[in-house]
Amino acid sequence: MPSRLLAPKPDKNNHVRRLSSRTATEDDFVGGPATVAPDSLLASDDGGDSIAASIEVARSRIGNADATPAGSPGETHVTDRYAFAFDIDGVLIKGGEVIPEAKEAMQVLNGKNEYGIKVPYIFVTNGGGKTEEERCIQLSKQLEIEVSPGQFICGHTPMRELAVKYETILVVGGEGEKCREVAEGYGFRDVVTPGDIIKDNHATTPFRTLTDTEHEASRPRNFAEVEINAICVFADSRDWASDIQIIIDICTSKNGRLGTRSDNYDEGPPVFFSHSDVVWATSHESSRLGMGALRANLEATFKSVTGKELVTTAFGKPQMETFEFATRLLQQWRKDTHGINAPPDTVYFVGDTPESDIRGTNDFDKHSDERTHWFSILVRSGVFRDGTTPAFKPRQTVDTVLDAVNFGIQREISNDVKKELNKNKV
Repeated sequence: MPSRLLAPKPDKNNHVRRLSSRTATEDDFVGGPATVAPDSLLASDDGGDSIAASIEVARSRIGNADATPAGSPGETHVTDRYAFAFDIDGVLIKGGEVIPEAKEAMQVLNGKNEYGIKVPYIFVTNGGGKTEEERCIQLSKQLEIEVSPGQFICGHTPMRELAVKYETILVVGGEGEKCREVAEGYGFRDVVTPGDIIKDNHATTPFRTLTDTEHEASRPRNFAEVEINAICVFADSRDWASDIQIIIDICTSKNGRLGTRSDNYDEGPPVFFSHSDVVWATSHESSRLGMGALRANLEATFKSVTGKELVTTAFGKPQMETFEFATRLLQQWRKDTHGINAPPDTVYFVGDTPESDIRGTNDFDKHSDERTHWFSILVRSGVFRDGTTPAFKPRQTVDTVLDAVNFGIQREISNDVKKELNKNKV
């Protein structure tokens, strides 16, 4: 089935529609590239300087050999030499509420600074369970900015590449049927949920009974005739005990067929997680357990049951593929907007979790080529707290995302001044 979530091809004029965040729905994105903005911004004319629109076009052009040339770059107030990449939870949003300095930080990047420049930015988040389009609408409302789906790289975004390899998958996590919808949007042909399995055999989970809503949404199947080829944890589990039980049943089966039992416990399907964060920041005073904790629990339980190790795979940060894709996206954006086929010289990554955000940024910077440098900035507004020593050391530590943005811009301005002084000396 065609995927409405795969980036659509731009039209011959690279036209990007602007939708109202007040009324936009996911279905509105089917018609081609689009951004979402508050009504107060829709009447404004960016003169071609919309960061959200230009990155949306770049996202649709990556790997698209048939893409229409972007044309000659025009005059712009958007810098191409550096960019920002942001985690969301603990940096911009916490417990569903906007961190106070986040709105001003976005305004600074969109030109409200003493230099009058705009700075490109993207969002690289391990959060999942929603489509990129849904997150786009939500963040536009929260931060009161123009945003495009192309600016989002979610933890489960790379999983879309698994759709051509696995016919039937179990998708775990998230609210209601949302993760099934995301997976089907990515092109997976046969998507099963834990609810489907419980509906087929209610004895599967002794301590969980489906609600009327869950029972109605779950699809009837005879799982004695179904082989599950892969297990994909798209978002945080809402019921660890039930989900672990079902995953264990499948991993100890013969070729993913429920009701069977492997003799050697190595005939089950592969298990994929969209990220491996053990904790994350919410409105609670202490960090809460995340998907990485579920992963550790599952692996420990499998070993207790079988005596063998369960090897699982995680995407998201700190895995290199996430940063590689972000770099390719920014390179395509720079080529389209400035005619330079290279990524920005510096990408400032702002995160709150040393084990994923800072570790991933530092590792990628160490192993990437000399064309671009990723600079890690740790904020104190999320998981990390003063008085502790981060397991992975950032290049810079600040209080808030606004401090991070101001630091990055001032660092670039200072570097420009130094280069000019050195040039005059010669």
